[in-house]
Amino acid sequence: MEIKPTPTRDGFGEELVTLGKTNPNIVVTSGDLEDATRAEYFKKEFPERFFNLGITEQDVVGTAAGLSTQGYVAFATSFAVFLTNRAYDMIRLDVCYNNCNVKVVCSHGGVTVGEDGASAQCLEDFAIMRVLPNMRVICPADYIEVKKATRAITNTFGPFYMRTSRAPLPIITKEEDAFIIGKANVLRAGHDATVIACGAMVSEALSAAEKLKLEGIDLKVVNMHTIKPIDVQMIVSSAKETGAIVTAEEHQMVGGLGSSVAEVLGQHCPCPLEIVGVKDSFGESGSPAQLLAHFGLKDVDIVKAVKKVISRKKIASSLRSSQ
Repeated sequence: MEIKPTPTRDGFGEELVTLGKTNPNIVVTSGDLEDATRAEYFKKEFPERFFNLGITEQDVVGTAAGLSTQGYVAFATSFAVFLTNRAYDMIRLDVCYNNCNVKVVCSHGGVTVGEDGASAQCLEDFAIMRVLPNMRVICPADYIEVKKATRAITNTFGPFYMRTSRAPLPIITKEEDAFIIGKANVLRAGHDATVIACGAMVSEALSAAEKLKLEGIDLKVVNMHTIKPIDVQMIVSSAKETGAIVTAEEHQMVGGLGSSVAEVLGQHCPCPLEIVGVKDSFGESGSPAQLLAHFGLKDVDIVKAVKKVISRKKIASSLRSSQ
């Protein structure tokens, strides 16, 4: 049965309940936004293991860290902008420095938060989370994948940051697809260029591939659901195979997926790279579709970036041939 576009936060909430039925050590803290994050599903099923700390994000993280020291698998939940910004010191020291078994799971990342505007749209979470020692960073592409990611981070000890979506996202992965932390998945083979995308931008990348196919351009599409640890092998093999890389993320161009890929290419296999992301600005109020278009995060923007990077690849090849 085909699943209609669904927010990834729904899959997170549902899977957390499923896991809670067999794992009595799962606990959840919330910053009074459990309805929005879908942690309320867990609250209704296991009220004795759910703790609403109110609008005190530092306590949400600190309490989760404390619970983890007693053997619990602690999930700290709120909006991305609130936990990663207001409770950064607690995530850094309480969770990461002590390597606590805390999963920071946040909804409302990116511009697809929509009408809530700049104050609620977190566009820097990948950057500030991935720089922390011990922290792993996950951004699932759809409802199916977020369930697998929730299981994976529950069953893997240590700090994790996972972003979920408020906006419904198309279902693009399959139940049988493997989900391994740190291992990207190829969703479409191609030889002219590679798009490496995460979260909401994976479906845009697949749409861009279909548009480019009509122009005779064969695009490889990679779902980089784990931003840290980044899949170095996938990036290097894609660079060698296609010679041109485009990254796409619902995040600032600085510090996120694009920067991670650039670091790998610079160290292992330099090749032309273009980054599709938010260009050093705060979000705005509007519908998710309007904002994706406004900030240059649609399939047409990926198409332009692919054509640009292929042109750069041809120029580089021509220069090498003339030497």
